[in-house]
Amino acid sequence: FKANIMEELRANDVEIYTFPTDDETVAEVNKDMNDMMPFAVVGSREDVKVGETVVRGREYPWGVVEIENELHCDFVKLREMLIRTNMEDLREVTHRKHYELYRRGKLKQMGITDDGAHPVSLQETYEQKRAEHLDELQRIENEMRQNFVNKVREKDLELKRNEKELAAKYEGLRKENNEEKKRLDEERKKLEDDLAAIKKKREDLERANAEHANGQNTKSKKK
Repeated sequence: FKANIMEELRANDVEIYTFPTDDETVAEVNKDMNDMMPFAVVGSREDVKVGETVVRGREYPWGVVEIENELHCDFVKLREMLIRTNMEDLREVTHRKHYELYRRGKLKQMGITDDGAHPVSLQETYEQKRAEHLDELQRIENEMRQNFVNKVREKDLELKRNEKELAAKYEGLRKENNEEKKRLDEERKKLEDDLAAIKKKREDLERANAEHANGQNTKSKKK
């Protein structure tokens, strides 16, 4: 079963961790453990009673799987290999390989290429990008503030321009009103003068008629 799983992993180019065999002190045991991979591990946090003994395991209808029984699963082997035998190697591989891949991936996302010859500090890059981002935010803020000031200035100029136009329009209307009033006063005065002249003519005509009538009466009396 394990051989079939390993064959599937190799066929699909799936890389898995293998215990190092270059250290003579652990080479033999690591080689044996590599031959046993992949490990079949069962986990549990429950205590199960098996006969007179309480063990950590999983209870099923068909029986109990004991976590620390090497005949049942590979939990003990995995624990020994990771925590006791190969902890330092695991830490080194994690830092040298997995963290480096993560670090370079993050730098690539930031647009920075790290060829490995001149390592780039992720912290320094972060601080640099953060400073650039803050500068960009400050630039945008200054630009927005300047745009706001410009818009306020333009609005103020527009209001002043409209105010001047309204004042000029009011002055024009006032002048037109004064001229119209002056013209109406002149027409009224002319009309009053014409009425006065007509009245005077009528009075003169009435006086002339009265004198003519008196003269006719006087002639009649003499006859």
